[in-house]
Amino acid sequence: MEILNVPNYFSAILTINYVLVVVTFIRGWHKLMPYKASAKKCTTPVSVIVAARNEAGSISHTIEDLLAQDYDKDLLEIIFIDDHSTDNTVEIITGYKDIKLIILNEDKALNSYKKKAIQTAISGATGKLIVTTDADCRMGPNWLKTIVSYYEEHDYKMISSPVVYFKEQSFFERAQALEFLYLIGLGASTIGNGKPSTCNGANLAYERDAFYEVGGFKGIDDLASGDDELLLHKMAARYEKKIGFLRNYEAMVYTFAKPNMSEFIQQRKRWASKSTRYKNKSIIVLGVFVWLFNLSILANVVAGLFVGVFFKVALVQLLIKIVFEFLFLWDVTRFAKRRELLALMPALSLMHIIYIIFIGVAGNSGKYNWKGRMVK
Repeated sequence: MEILNVPNYFSAILTINYVLVVVTFIRGWHKLMPYKASAKKCTTPVSVIVAARNEAGSISHTIEDLLAQDYDKDLLEIIFIDDHSTDNTVEIITGYKDIKLIILNEDKALNSYKKKAIQTAISGATGKLIVTTDADCRMGPNWLKTIVSYYEEHDYKMISSPVVYFKEQSFFERAQALEFLYLIGLGASTIGNGKPSTCNGANLAYERDAFYEVGGFKGIDDLASGDDELLLHKMAARYEKKIGFLRNYEAMVYTFAKPNMSEFIQQRKRWASKSTRYKNKSIIVLGVFVWLFNLSILANVVAGLFVGVFFKVALVQLLIKIVFEFLFLWDVTRFAKRRELLALMPALSLMHIIYIIFIGVAGNSGKYNWKGRMVK
């Protein structure tokens, strides 16, 4: 029986620490004060940068949303960079006025085309503040004004803003929407705690000068992913306490969940692939710990098929996981006005265990498909 107690003690330690981690997320989220945009007119020149590859099906909506921004047109430039599209993305972009188009003409193979595209655009940008989004995103007319107002009031070097899924068509897509809100809330909470870990390039702003002062993408340009998180880490290392998360509903960007499991796995492998490049090793340790916690639940379920006590331990771990993640998401989903997604928590928690274990391994081994290219 002493032998049986060892894994139980190990499971207990992992569970207690996981609870403490989620509690820090809740605390970090509450440290972020909701922001109300000032009525004062913004004066900052802004360059909105969008890298696009084969986005003919959605790019017109993004362009129209950007052109509809309630922002002084004399202070705004919108730059699209076409990354070797093979559809009619370029033709659609050129059909709009007031859009600057750059054709990425890179004849040698790269592993980081998106970083190359963004850096190329920044080199020709005139704005003091760079704002990036994706070519399949939607945003309201006050999106840019809210971001710039926040920037001018707080003088941050980088601002992470919320991204959410919308228009889900299936249970699978709604489950992604809830899981994605967890990731957005997690990134926000770490900024609230003064230890930035993650953000999303679909809604990211940073000073052009600060981008160059940290060396841009130098040192991380060999990795396909990481134009957002790895740049965040460079900014946070250089500019302590100058990273903000914009907790404002009008600053939100909307995008789509992946329609099938294959595309979802490829996306998450891409996101996970950059984890081994984090210079802040505490983030890697945290990721490994969360992976071990989820692995312990699965291991206890399997062991419970032979020794019943392990199944009981797994059940307790799962219930604790659901309760504390629910408490965290209660506030995050309220902010996003998606409280109805919380009904998916029990099912999502079960799916999440398998997902975390698989992606933790698959995301750090081998290649993955991104925009029709095999990269690593």
